[in-house]
Amino acid sequence: MWCYRGGSISTEPRINDRIRVPEVRLVGPSGEQVGIVPLAKALELAQEYDLDLVEVAASARPPVCKLMDYGKFKYESAMKAREARKNQAHTVIKEMKLRPKIDPHDYDTKKGHVVRFLKQGDKVKITIMFRGREQSRPELGYRLLQRLASDVEELGFIESNPKQDGRNMIMVLGPHKKKTEAMAEAREAQAARKAERLGGTAEAAQVEADADEAAPAAEVDGSAEVEVEADGSAEA
Repeated sequence: MWCYRGGSISTEPRINDRIRVPEVRLVGPSGEQVGIVPLAKALELAQEYDLDLVEVAASARPPVCKLMDYGKFKYESAMKAREARKNQAHTVIKEMKLRPKIDPHDYDTKKGHVVRFLKQGDKVKITIMFRGREQSRPELGYRLLQRLASDVEELGFIESNPKQDGRNMIMVLGPHKKKTEAMAEAREAQAARKAERLGGTAEAAQVEADADEAAPAAEVDGSAEVEVEADGSAEA
């Protein structure tokens, strides 16, 4: 296989005729050290093995080049990147707003949202909003936050203790379950539901789901935290 790649400047390594040095430190197809050889000799060996000569360490003196199937290498790298992207966790902080004197029905609704977020592996910022004379009774907000934390303790823990912030009191709950674990469980549940609908096996449905995920998608930074206001976070 003889490959020439021309065109505009890119981040890809130089290969074959694009390498412009008198000699290279050559690494063989199996990783063996061949040694420093003239560029012409390295290109000759690449043709002999039906492989590409790929510059893997351009800053070395002389540059390090390896004999490899560059097309296969790019394909395998893309597959690894896709797998890593699928397992990335985008940490999100949801927000739920409550009033100190929230009625039981609204409390149950808001608690349901918090439970759902924690099950998804997301953090939840709970904000108690005080108005008027309520500001003189911060203990009402504190007790409400403690009650909520107790009600969801099987799913989450108090990551940031309640603290006053102007007219609001804020507490952050963290999930016991990691985001990646929650994502994996969600994929398995989705595959099981699809298998039930199609009358097949969960394994077959998972294969189909993975194929769907192979479509191009925007990458996410697994270390980033994004704060969003949750559905149903309007004042109670």
